[in-house]
Amino acid sequence: MLKEILSITGKPGLYKLVSQGKNMLIVESLIDGKRIPTYAKDKAVSLGDIAIFTETEEVPLGKVLEKVKSKENGLKASIDSKSENDELRKYMEEVLPEYDKDKVYPSDIRKLINWYNLLIESNITEFVEKEEETEEHPEKELEVKEKGKKDAKPAAAKKEPKVQVKQPKIAQKSMTNRKMGG
Repeated sequence: MLKEILSITGKPGLYKLVSQGKNMLIVESLIDGKRIPTYAKDKAVSLGDIAIFTETEEVPLGKVLEKVKSKENGLKASIDSKSENDELRKYMEEVLPEYDKDKVYPSDIRKLINWYNLLIESNITEFVEKEEETEEHPEKELEVKEKGKKDAKPAAAKKEPKVQVKQPKIAQKSMTNRKMGG
């Protein structure tokens, strides 16, 4: 779910990806619902691609948001994002005790709290994708993978030879014409 939610540099709030064009994305604000185009220069980042530094690894933002949600019982954050830096650090330690205090700044914690509250207000409460029941039915996963492979190979095989065949023929004709004409 977080893959479709974007943070856009220079624009307040979060945006939901609605559509993609050739050179732009159409996004909808989670704050007021307005749709706007965003271009490559706007630097849009999917929340699904963001992680929080810890002492040992990077924890995906979705897992951190889930921890905030469990701490807050699914309600808005109990701390204001405009709180003092020490209060924000204390809150972050309660949520993610092993977070890297040197790399995660109070401004990052403010952003995390603002994003969490905005997502909760927008009724977006699933931050981590639930894994499919492949452990109970491993044969179903195998069937899906095999079916996907069978479907993908013929389509790729049909397109490649056409491109490869056309290019050498054009090159041979032009070279032959030059030799004959010269």
